Formats: sequence, C-alpha cells, structure tokens
Amino acid sequence: MRSTRRGVRPTVSSTAALVAVVLAAMATGFAATAQTEAATPETLRGFASSRVADHLELEKRMDAAIDGDEITEWNRLMTVAPHHVGAPQTRRNAEWMLERFREWGYDAEIAYYEVLVPFPKLRKLEMLEPTRFEAGLQEDIIEGDATSKLAVETGLPPFNAFSADGDVTAELVYVNQGVPRDYEVLEELGIDVEGKIVIARYGGSWRGIKPKVAAEHGAVACLIYNDPRDDGYFQGETYPDGPYKHEAGVQRGSVLDLPKRPGDPLTPMTGATADAERLDREDAETLMSIPVLPISSRDAQPLLDALTGPVAPPSWRGALPITYRIGPGPSKVRLQLQFDWSLRPAYNVIAKLEGTQPDQWILRGNHHDAWVIGARDPISGLGALLAEAKAIGELAKDGFRPRRTIVYGAWDAEEPGLLGSTEWVEHHANELREKAAVYINTDGNSRGFLRAGGSHALESLVNEVAGHVIDPQTGVTVGERLRAARRTSSTALADRLHGNAPFRISALGSGSDYSPFLQHLGIASLNLAFGGEGNGGEYHTAFDTHDFFTRFVDPGSVYGATLAKVTGRLTLRLANADILPFDFTQTAATVGRYVDEVIELADSTRESIERENRLIADGSYALSADPTKSNVVPDPATEPPHFNFAPLKNALARLERSAKAAQPVLEEVDELAGDIDELNSVIYGTERRFTRSEGLPRRPWFRHHIYAPGFYTGYGVKTLPGVREAIEEHDWDDVDVQIEIVSKLIESFAVDLDRIAATSGGR
Repeated sequence: MRSTRRGVRPTVSSTAALVAVVLAAMATGFAATAQTEAATPETLRGFASSRVADHLELEKRMDAAIDGDEITEWNRLMTVAPHHVGAPQTRRNAEWMLERFREWGYDAEIAYYEVLVPFPKLRKLEMLEPTRFEAGLQEDIIEGDATSKLAVETGLPPFNAFSADGDVTAELVYVNQGVPRDYEVLEELGIDVEGKIVIARYGGSWRGIKPKVAAEHGAVACLIYNDPRDDGYFQGETYPDGPYKHEAGVQRGSVLDLPKRPGDPLTPMTGATADAERLDREDAETLMSIPVLPISSRDAQPLLDALTGPVAPPSWRGALPITYRIGPGPSKVRLQLQFDWSLRPAYNVIAKLEGTQPDQWILRGNHHDAWVIGARDPISGLGALLAEAKAIGELAKDGFRPRRTIVYGAWDAEEPGLLGSTEWVEHHANELREKAAVYINTDGNSRGFLRAGGSHALESLVNEVAGHVIDPQTGVTVGERLRAARRTSSTALADRLHGNAPFRISALGSGSDYSPFLQHLGIASLNLAFGGEGNGGEYHTAFDTHDFFTRFVDPGSVYGATLAKVTGRLTLRLANADILPFDFTQTAATVGRYVDEVIELADSTRESIERENRLIADGSYALSADPTKSNVVPDPATEPPHFNFAPLKNALARLERSAKAAQPVLEEVDELAGDIDELNSVIYGTERRFTRSEGLPRRPWFRHHIYAPGFYTGYGVKTLPGVREAIEEHDWDDVDVQIEIVSKLIESFAVDLDRIAATSGGR
C-alpha cells in the first residue's frame, strides 16, 4: 500500500522494481500455490506429527486476532507527547502497557531501575573566524504535523548522550565520516587533528565511533552533521513534502562506548537497582572523553564553507552547495556543552504467561522509550509485539497453555545505550542462564522485505516461518519475496537461492536489546523487522511522528500486522514445540564460513604487508607529487608469522560431525523417548558454550566468541571477533592465543551436540 496524499509521490525502489519483475515472471498459479502451501504445511520443526494440525489451528486463530488498525491506534496513543527516559509520557506508556498485559491474562509488573542519563543544560556553537556565525541548534516546527510543535518545544533538543562537558575553541577540520580509514587519508595529506575540533558526517559507522577515533587522534571536540546527500534532498523530497530529512533535521543519539559494554555506565555487570553500588563518574570507562554535538546541515554549511586547505576527495563530498575542503581552518569554532548528570528512572514492563514447563523461557522484547516522539523507532515494532501478546493472551483465555513460559519485555532506556534491557539481564543473570531458551527482538518496523539476523541454529526455523506468512503486497510468502530480492542482487545469490532454497540470516552486532541476551549471557537470539520500502530521514529526529509514520512508513500498519504474524509464529513454535526447533548443521556451516574468512584475512594481510615492505626496501615506495601530501616514507611494518589455524580447523571438523549426528534426533520427534525436558535444556544451553566469563580482549562484558560488535564498527558485527580483530590490528602475538580460545569453545559446543546425538539410543 502506498500513500496518495498531497505531496507524496508513489515511488518504487530499484530493488523493489526488480523483485516485481521476478515475481511477475512466475507462473500465475505459483502465488496461489504459495498461499496454499503457506497455510497447510505437513510438518513443523520440533513437533510430533500428531500435534501439527492443532498447532497450525492456533496460529490461524492468532492471525485472526491481529488487527493493523488497532496497531495504528496504539501507535497514536503512545506518541501523543515526547517519551524519552524519565519523561511523564514514558511512565504513562509503561503503566498503560502494564494494564493491557494484565487485561490480556499475563502476570505483569514494572521492573524499575535507576540509570545515569545526562541531559543538556547548555548547548552553544559559534564560528569566531573568519566570520561570525552562531548555530541555531534547533529543529523546525512542521506545519500540519499534529505533534511537531510539542516535539520541538518540549522534547529533548538535538544532543549526543554521554558526551563530555566542555568549553573548547579551536580550528575546524573536516574528517568525512570520521572512521579510522579517513584518518589514514588525512595522514597521507599531512593533516593532523591534534588540538582541533573535527566535523564528521553521519554514515560509515555508528555515531559513537566518530568521537572515539577523533579523541584517539588528539581532537578536542567533535561535531556530527547529516549531509543531504545521505538522507536529505539528494535522496528525494524532504519533510513534509516527502520522507527525507529537511535542512533543520538532526539525528540525536548516544555516544556511550557500546563496543566496550552497553548498560548503565556506573553499575557494570550488575543491575542498576536503587541500592546498587555505583562507580564514581570519573571511573566509568564507557563515557566519551571529549565534547560531541550533532547539528543540522543548515548549521553545518557555514562552518564547512569557511574551510580552506585541500579539496576533499570525491568520496568525501556531500550535496551541500559548497566546495568541500578539509582545513584545518581558517574556520575557528567555539563549542560549549554542559550536562545534568542525574540518575533517571527506567520502567521495564515484564509480562509472563506460564507454561507447563515453567522453567524454560521464550523471551520476546522491544523497547518503548524514544529520543522524541518515536512513532517508527520504537513504537512501530512495539505495536507488533503488543498485537502478538494480545492474540496469544486470547488463545490462553480459550484454554491454550504453552509448553514453555512466554516472557514479554517492553524495555525502557534503550536509546541511551540499551540500559533497560541490560540492567534487567544483569539483575536476573543467574535465572536467565538457567531458564532462557531463546530471545526474540524487534526494534521499529517499516514495509518491504523481511530482515532477520541472529543465532544460526535458528536459521532453519526462520526460513520455515517465512514460508508460512503471506506478504500483503505481493501475495507470495515473505520468504519467497526475500529470496526474489536477493536473487536480483547478485549472480552468486541467484545461483544459491534457486527454487525454494533457504536464505541466510545475518550475524548480530549491537545496537538493540538482543545484545545482553546473546553477547553477554549466550542466549540464542533473533532480531527481525520489515524494511526497504519505507526509507526516510526521520531517524532520531523530532519528525519521527505518528503523522509521518502513517504517511510514509507503514500506512494502516499492514506490515506491523505481518511482523506480528512472523514473530508470533516464532514465539508460539518455540514455546510449544516438543523439541526446540534448532538446526545445528546451519551453525556448523556458518562457523565454517567464518573460519574460511579469517584464514583468508590472515593471508591477504600478510601479502599486503610483505608487498609494501618490499617497496620500501627497494626504494620504490610511491611518493606523491602533490605538495600538500606528506611524502614521508613509512617505516617497514612487522610482518606476521604463519599462524597455526590447525586447532580451529580441527574444532570445525568435529563440530560438523557432531552437528550431523545430532540433527536426526531433532528432526525425528515421533520416535523420541526419554526425558524431553532435559534434552531441551541441553539444546538451548549450546549457545552458552560459545561464551567464556573472561570475555573478549579489552572488553570482558562481551562474552560471545562467535558474534560481537567490532571495536571500531559499533553496531557492525565482527564474527570470530577475537581472532579477526587480532589480525586486523596486527596484534600478532594474540592471534594464536585467540585461535586456541575459540577452538576450545567450538569443541565444547560439539560435546553438547554429542550428548544430543546420544539420546537416539532411547528411541
């Protein structure tokens, strides 16, 4: 469905257009067949054949109870005012959800925590030279948007949470996206940012990496702006005429050092209850060390236009009507920031539906706090969760009781750094280690294609569910629509995704509430959403409103309802299956790809260093004729030794054998005998085997050694992170150490699979 209101041009993305061609090329009968097959599968993973029909009837009744119009109305009710951490509307929303969960039959409570979240008291940005300019630092009120005035006047202004206080004056340097590779270019140009204020555009990495890297290079402050090339007028019409960021729009966000650990900065590894012991703020290692401020393209343009020095490389240039130069200066800037560093309340809403096996839990979560109004981020995802919970609650009122306990979490304080979920997980860590089987996360939703990431033991389940839910726009399943999209993206994918071949889910890095479950405790997790056709520039701005959402993102919450059907099936099947529907052959295959990647990375890194060292040794290292470049020949780099990947290859071979032996037990449910609950405990405990209490180098909170956010990528995932980052950072002494560590973890995973395989003797 596309909006046809004034000022909205119906558009189709290039991907969507190609997918439409692929789908249209299918035989007319295919869509009808897909719908029929989606409604009547003969088997379900993890279910005895005698229970399949009854369970499918439950899912059919669940679907009938999910109403897109109701989701839209909930979106309106929860976005009538700003609901950031500690705002009155945030508490009202939590209490409203508490009443709804209880009304729907859940045992529900509000879990309260006190978390450190700084709010701005002073924000001032001036250019002192070569001309004077004072930045407005305020978003525009949008006429015709019902909550725009309230959002701008009473919501949090544009700022970066956990920036340092400061009053600094210095020359300005443009650093492109402010990621490590950009500083390599600056070094080649002979430009040093030490003692300077840097200005970076959004993109290329998570925002917190930009000031982190700037500080490591000696910068005294960091400005971050939204260039219109990335999500402004260069992409399409700006709000209110279209969905893209207008010139006054600013992306807020946290710059807490998430790659070290999320959660309350003052209570590492423990829940931030009212009586918790807290660090002094100067001892908190995740706070940013320099002042940081996000600004609009309107405020950035005069600052950038005043720069001289080298013209920026083509890939650094945006869409402002200026010549992009790097500096330093003569633009001299003064930035003043002061914050109120108070503890603020976080209200997590927790609702439980007890199962016949009460000590095995399926958890489902989405946060409810926003930076301002947050109709898309997060309420569009939360609406799907509520619709799912209401529908399952109605099933329970009619007599349904799941095998496993279902736990819903509506998390507060996610935006400042996953605070609400992390504090709850740390507070209940021992119980979760024992009982939590799977965590399913959502965090905002749009329309278009299914996006899924998570633990690869759940990849086959996601494929199964995606083959049982109909896409409302195309009439085929959401799985087939996704495969069609991927077939159009590359020849290799087209070859692999022939027919109904399964699609792969992505690995998870950071940036949402799955992180404490997966990467701290080792609980198998998923993260899901629809997207690709509701793109815009409202992210973390004051115009992420209900009016914007209903016009440009998901009119009628059609895909919100579809998301609820997908996640509802995942929740119900995981909660109700006889044997948890894990597929460890997918885990083995995925880990095998990661092993191949790190071996290739080691080889390519060695070849690159050897090649550069030869050039330096024979005097043919390329020097630039450009007088603005430094023309300094670097010292030869230390060449890596030949690493011993044998332990990793041997562990992988054992994992592959064990996964192959265990899989028949998981698939032949009708023939299984013995203690099924004990078997299920072994199945969901496998993910814990990829963790160790010591954690990763430099960041002990991150305990998972297969998936983690990168130290310099923020949200972006690093797989086999200990090994991969040791190679990338040329820490040669640590590579073999990390290989040995992850090899032993993989072997311990295989031991659990052998235990599963041994249960076949009870059949």
